[in-house]
Amino acid sequence: MKNLRIAILGCGNMGLAFAKSFLHYNLVERQDLLLLGRHADHCQRLRDAHPGLPTGELDAQVGTYDIVLVAVKPQDFSRVAEALRDVLQPEQVVLSIMAGIPIARLQRELQQQAVMRAMPNTPALLGMGITGFSAAPEIDRLRLHQVENLLNATGRSLFLEDESMLDAVTAVSGSGPAYFFYIVQAMIDAGRQLGFSDSVASLLVKQTMLGAYHLLNNSEKSLPELIANVASKGGTTEAALRQFQAGHLAETLAAGIQAAQVRATELARE
Repeated sequence: MKNLRIAILGCGNMGLAFAKSFLHYNLVERQDLLLLGRHADHCQRLRDAHPGLPTGELDAQVGTYDIVLVAVKPQDFSRVAEALRDVLQPEQVVLSIMAGIPIARLQRELQQQAVMRAMPNTPALLGMGITGFSAAPEIDRLRLHQVENLLNATGRSLFLEDESMLDAVTAVSGSGPAYFFYIVQAMIDAGRQLGFSDSVASLLVKQTMLGAYHLLNNSEKSLPELIANVASKGGTTEAALRQFQAGHLAETLAAGIQAAQVRATELARE
């Protein structure tokens, strides 16, 4: 079987995270991975930053690669689509990790039917991400499994037959890390208000989050049971939880996630 060849358009943090994961797990040979720059100067910067990796501009050579990963900003897509569709070949697969741009629009603007769409999150930078993905009907089973293996290199992946659910993936896991960071920041701020230094408050909260995650991931107990294990009746945790309930914290978080889904749907129409 010939080596898989992948071209990456959009070499920001996420595009490069995928590139590094593909190489780390030997899913693609270095000579078969192409980083695409917008122009000659950009290509040179990529070469300087990533010596040994092939770089090039968006030209006819792209048509020789099996998969083209599109990782540009959604607002830049229409600008690059014209150049990309001029070099794509019918047998190639386009894998988009742009938020909010549906498969139908990708197919229309690229004039390409073999299209897939994925929604990763930033822990993919550490190989601990979760990526939801969907595929156009034109994608065969072999290509589907190839792309699934590639996505799993950055953590875990979840195939969704209903593409519209990717907006919910965006809201829950795509944006999800920011929700956790927000809560961590609020807890650190509360620790400072109680008299701790920044470093001590940060250590207390980060290690608590890390330990709580491992308890959750390794326990057979449900979330309510895990909460109950900490919140003894009449104790300090129960006092905090009552305050959270009085402030409708759970409802506020749910409303925020729903707002993210609405915005993801709006992006598809812009």
